[in-house]
Amino acid sequence: MAEFVCEKCGASKEGRCKPKKCAACGGESCMVKKEEKKGGGGGCGCGCKAGKK
Repeated sequence: MAEFVCEKCGASKEGRCKPKKCAACGGESCMVKKEEKKGGGGGCGCGCKAGKK
């Protein structure tokens, strides 16, 4: 499953297909797929080595 976020209001929706409009604000063509943060293996996702020993 992917998470889609509204560029206008910030509402999110989880699903397999991109929604045509935002359920919260009604904006059309404003839903974008949320990118997963790819860190350097640390636990926080920022790329630091936090949590690594």
